[in-house]
Amino acid sequence: MSQLQRIAIGPSQFQQGQILLTKEQQHYLGRVLRLREGDRFIAMDGRGKWWLAQLADEQAQVLEPVSVETELPVLITLMVALPKGNGFDEVVRSCTELGVACIAPVLSDRTLLDPSPQKLERWRRIATEAAEQSERSFVPKILEPVTFNTAVTANQTSHRYICEARGEYPHLNKVLSSISEEIVIATGPEGGWTTQEIENAKSSGFQPVSLGRRILRAVTAPIVALSLITAICEV
Repeated sequence: MSQLQRIAIGPSQFQQGQILLTKEQQHYLGRVLRLREGDRFIAMDGRGKWWLAQLADEQAQVLEPVSVETELPVLITLMVALPKGNGFDEVVRSCTELGVACIAPVLSDRTLLDPSPQKLERWRRIATEAAEQSERSFVPKILEPVTFNTAVTANQTSHRYICEARGEYPHLNKVLSSISEEIVIATGPEGGWTTQEIENAKSSGFQPVSLGRRILRAVTAPIVALSLITAICEV
């Protein structure tokens, strides 16, 4: 079962025990994966459900539901100041593999990237592909970019942390002993958060934390933060 190929489908594609495949999925299964009629694969709806399916021309027959337990016991929202270039692609890919539930890209005072709608669609495709590869039950949500101040004031999750490289703040490891069902962790842009952004986050209920003594790149910090959280959650 674990060796079977996996594809993500939309909920509307599942109809009366069958999966209606899109042209892209037909091409991927037949031309890329070289599956033939009668071959089996795993279909996942990105919302927690998996099925064992059998290819049948332009559709697939659902054979049985599949039970998987690959999700973390907590829901992690990663609030990331968009890095320059295509660095966010790797953040989405790696953090999906690590188990993030939601990625909220934010525009900070030092953000240089002005993302287009096409970028957002690209990030969502990357999250779907990474979820398939890492055998996730859920595809993480990728929210539309908003300003950092809008994001911090709108979030009311109990456990909220903002990573800051400079300053005498407790290490993230030391504040995670009482993780409940949800956690929000924010990581900054190239050059770090501004003093005003840190103050705004603190006044909105975020606790500043450190990821260690070294200065991490904007694309490295989210991966380190997620790794620390998952290591504690899955012990």
